[in-house]
Amino acid sequence: MHNTSKSNKESQQRLEQAANEARITQIEEFINEVLKEDLRQLEHCIGQYNEEIMEYVQLKNTLQTFDTHLPEGYKTQVNIGSNVFMQARVRQMDRILVNVGKDVYLEMTLPEAEQFSDVRVKILTKQSEVLREESVKKRAQIKMALIAISERAKLIQQEDGK
Repeated sequence: MHNTSKSNKESQQRLEQAANEARITQIEEFINEVLKEDLRQLEHCIGQYNEEIMEYVQLKNTLQTFDTHLPEGYKTQVNIGSNVFMQARVRQMDRILVNVGKDVYLEMTLPEAEQFSDVRVKILTKQSEVLREESVKKRAQIKMALIAISERAKLIQQEDGK
């Protein structure tokens, strides 16, 4: 009778250990397949926002350069097709075309374009900050899942030691 209860206890411990190991595997798969993938996508989106922010900052810097150093215009070369270039002179610098998104261009004065650039940078920065907060949350979820794995592994080791 004593051997039967001992073997039942050992059998139950092995089942619990197997269940803990299965749960650890589930958590590891969740980390790798869901959380890390979400984090990778968030980082990619943050990178895209940062690129767009840099484009608007560059636009503003270019506009300021035009305004201060090239008020009478400038000479340039324009690709007229098949990598054939033609010299051109831009004389009128009071208005430019700005891509406002979806390949829609609006004619703006230099100050309007600078203001537009500032507004877009603020909007994109706020959107990027929201994604960064989400990224921090995902990292915290990953850390908590790793802690859960660690705790379950400790339980398995303690049960093995008994």
